[in-house]
Amino acid sequence: MTALALLRHADTAWSLAGRIPGRADVPLLPGAVRRLPEPCRGMRVVTSPLRRCVETAALLGAAAAQREPRIIEMDWGAWEGESFVALRERLGDEMRDNEARGLDFMPPGGESPRRVTERLTPWLQELASAGVPTLAITHRGVIRAVLAEATGWDMRGRAPAKLDWEAVHFFLLDRQGKPSVQRLNVR
Repeated sequence: MTALALLRHADTAWSLAGRIPGRADVPLLPGAVRRLPEPCRGMRVVTSPLRRCVETAALLGAAAAQREPRIIEMDWGAWEGESFVALRERLGDEMRDNEARGLDFMPPGGESPRRVTERLTPWLQELASAGVPTLAITHRGVIRAVLAEATGWDMRGRAPAKLDWEAVHFFLLDRQGKPSVQRLNVR
């Protein structure tokens, strides 16, 4: 089994305002802070190529962390920069029907959580094959996709666990790269 720790980037102005950043390359808020829990010390660090993750890696002392394009945030297409509140208000039943599709939820011109999982799978397999404990600094959409894969959650209804977005989430990868939950919400 290979250890995989996932950490969401620190806050941006967009995330605090409830806006969906998607692939927009927004910076962290000035003075942003992230601390690394003890179990992550000594792990190899990789980061999404988006600025908010690269800057978070630097805050953790891993400015030279490898960029991994497959752990970039879900593509929100036409809804990038919007808020869920505004989308639900404007789109009504159309938005509710789309959200009810779970893994097949799809923003116009964007990517579904199922597609996120499909792009993550080869990366998870490579990690498992290498057997090197890894901390990935990434995004909500990626962490939720790994959680769904680990638990069998189809993203309909509530998640099987409430995730603390300032904490680290630990998974174990079997030889084929299939994740299982080890510990969530570790600070």
